[in-house]
Amino acid sequence: MDGTTTFRSDYVPYKVMRRPEKPQAEYKPKPGQIDLGTTYKQDFNQYEVQPFVSSRPKERAHTINAKLDTVPTYKEDFRQWEISRREITKPDETYHPPTTKFGNSTTFQDDFIVKALKPRKSYKPPNAAKLSDAPFENVTSSQLSYVPHPVEARYVKQVEEYKPSNQPFQDLTTHRKDYQGLPGQHPKSCKPEALKVASDMPFQSNTEFRDRFQHWPVFLPEVHKSVEYTSPTAHMDLSTTSHSDYIKHQVQPFVSAKPFLLPKKSSVPFQGNTTMRDDFQPWDSHRRTPFRKQEEMHRSSGKMEDLTTFKAHYIPHQTKPSQSFKPHNAPLRSDAPLDHDTMYRTEFTPKKISMCPASFESPPGFVFDNYDDQGHRFFRKLTSVDVKDTPKEMALIA
Repeated sequence: MDGTTTFRSDYVPYKVMRRPEKPQAEYKPKPGQIDLGTTYKQDFNQYEVQPFVSSRPKERAHTINAKLDTVPTYKEDFRQWEISRREITKPDETYHPPTTKFGNSTTFQDDFIVKALKPRKSYKPPNAAKLSDAPFENVTSSQLSYVPHPVEARYVKQVEEYKPSNQPFQDLTTHRKDYQGLPGQHPKSCKPEALKVASDMPFQSNTEFRDRFQHWPVFLPEVHKSVEYTSPTAHMDLSTTSHSDYIKHQVQPFVSAKPFLLPKKSSVPFQGNTTMRDDFQPWDSHRRTPFRKQEEMHRSSGKMEDLTTFKAHYIPHQTKPSQSFKPHNAPLRSDAPLDHDTMYRTEFTPKKISMCPASFESPPGFVFDNYDDQGHRFFRKLTSVDVKDTPKEMALIA
């Protein structure tokens, strides 16, 4: 494979020249003085400002020559009640030490009432399988009532062979066929022409800072010379105010007024008996043997034979395939015509639709009787007596 690319074949190297540097013009300070005036100084008009006068009136201290009564209303109106000592309603429960050892009983021992525990009666049915001695009947309703019907052969449609067309393929579309291009001009670009702006005049690198900047004289900071250390020649007095002014006093040592604690020795032998030793009697404790379940299988002491419990106790049985009673998934077809008669068509009797009398303000054939507490109206049917009393028009409507 040739390793040349379009970049290598078409690339034309050019001579690269160093870019010429711009000559910097020498700075020349502008003669004259800088006008430091601003628009604020020119346009600002001074106003005469008067001192601030407060509109708040001065506070006047109202003094009264009378003597101030310093007795508050609490001391004047409060009347102290005579409080008598309240009698204690608490029962006298003085502590009486027991005469015997460990004679104090607890609140649990005093208030606890021992009740006999009765086992609860279980209403749960026994978890035991009920076995039946009767033989299993493998007869179902499908086996007894099922009637097999003859199934017709399925109609298979013949597949037509593919025949290619003899005419050539037309790759014309509606767009190609019906579209006719309109004559027009190419759009003109509104972008201005990129003309190279070039001038032979040298670039003026002067700025306002360069034109108006004035050099200020700068002096080097003065260096302060450190004074050389000279050691003192005279003798240095190292005495302090404590050494010179301190007066030593003769002080007696401190004697404690607390008597010395002398150990009391007794000739009576030490009694090392305690209530724990007197009342506690050690029991003879033996190690409890663990409860182990009796092994059902006896372990063999000889060499292991590659026999497992499954191999040793397994009894092979001859399996019989289960008989399926499911009907065949075949369509049911019949040549008999479909009977379109239904129970609704044969037994339906049309009834006359009557209008509900509640839809009328005054239903015909009824006479208003009374109102209910909730505003319901009650009507009753017309009788022969009511028909005689009603006018002729009402009777005709009824």
